[in-house]
Amino acid sequence: MKSFEKLPAAFQCGEVRPYYDILSKKTASRVVKRVFDILVALVMLVLLLIPILVIAVIVKATSPGHVFFLQERVTTYGRHFKIIKFRTMVENAEALGTQVTTDSDSRVTGIGRFLRKYRLDELPQVFNVLAGSMSFVGTRPEVPRYVEQYQNEYYATLLLPAGITSLASIMYKDEEKLLSSAEDADKVYIEQVLPEKMKYNLEYTKNFGFFSDIKLMFKTVKEVVS
Repeated sequence: MKSFEKLPAAFQCGEVRPYYDILSKKTASRVVKRVFDILVALVMLVLLLIPILVIAVIVKATSPGHVFFLQERVTTYGRHFKIIKFRTMVENAEALGTQVTTDSDSRVTGIGRFLRKYRLDELPQVFNVLAGSMSFVGTRPEVPRYVEQYQNEYYATLLLPAGITSLASIMYKDEEKLLSSAEDADKVYIEQVLPEKMKYNLEYTKNFGFFSDIKLMFKTVKEVVS
């Protein structure tokens, strides 16, 4: 990890320091986590290559536009990166509405709704894991405009790589339904949903460990299947 004095200015606060001190003592867990990510990502890339190609063809055939959706997100130490997903909404959807998606969002395509339900749209994120901008388990990466609304303590969740899955994403798997009745989905997300998700994300950061990551991965599979 970077020394505390070399972290971005927003991270150098009393609220983040306790989390930093905990993580700085878990070097072995962080190294094993990264090695695990690389090995599993390589295996998954081989196993999922054909499904990824099939989904890519279906997305292209059923909706005009690009196959993949690239969006700027924030990961370790506030670094920006492009998250990769299968496109599940109409082309240029962000210009047509908010950056959060509701259950009844008309921008979501037919095949996109199916992909989102079973989280198949996130399969391409295996490339983000290989690149090191994401991990299999960690706080789901937010878009920059939401990170700008962070309270000081929230920056502690950016001491570790962003994740494909997390306890917060499992607990809020029906987030789109929660936002569907909101008049201002962005406002509700920032003022109500984000703070609740951060409670889980901060708890994960405080109790970070390799074996707890494995448990969360199995829990994610169970939730998706059920």
